[in-house]
Amino acid sequence: MKDSVIILSGGIDSVTLLYERAAQIALAVSFDYGSKHNAKEIPFAKYHCEQLGIKHLVIPLPFVNDYFQSSLLQRGDDIPEGHYTDDTMKSTVVPFRNGIMLSIAVGIAESCGLTHVCIANHAGDHAIYPDCRAQFIDAMSNAASSGTYINVSVEAPYTHVAKIDIVRIGQQLGIDYAATWSCYKGRDKHCGKCGTCVERIEALTEAGINDTTEYEK
Repeated sequence: MKDSVIILSGGIDSVTLLYERAAQIALAVSFDYGSKHNAKEIPFAKYHCEQLGIKHLVIPLPFVNDYFQSSLLQRGDDIPEGHYTDDTMKSTVVPFRNGIMLSIAVGIAESCGLTHVCIANHAGDHAIYPDCRAQFIDAMSNAASSGTYINVSVEAPYTHVAKIDIVRIGQQLGIDYAATWSCYKGRDKHCGKCGTCVERIEALTEAGINDTTEYEK
């Protein structure tokens, strides 16, 4: 039964969840909030929805880039390089980003008569992103249920799942991860040095997946 909306970025995690929950997903929503890499991610989100025959919406949120502070945004500072666990990566936090996206997705879900909103935050996000942690997801799900007539819930099945285990799920599903985008810098090729690139390389390597991603030399 198709009863779910998914927040779909076009990255490894949300694309994996899209395929894993394809039988339940009626609608995928991508948000163009002015990040440096939105223009690289969103076409992949659209591509995978077309492959699966799932309706795809792109919702612009220009106010995020206009008023929020984050190196992830077009008006922000340079993206730091290093591992996610490095303190410098905290500059990539977009304040309450998931809260904003989930709120909109919950409203869309109720408008469409859909009772679940799926999001693909994962265990590796916990170190620096407070709106990816279990406490936050649980609170948002409670708020969504309390604030809608049809008791919409937030489903975040990867909250305690490591990136390597997510790509293993994708491997079993036959997902081509070359058709996903991770790099926060949003240039022609993945930089291979920012936190999300490092995490991508580690996960694909540890899972034994041939990484055909094009990286900058």
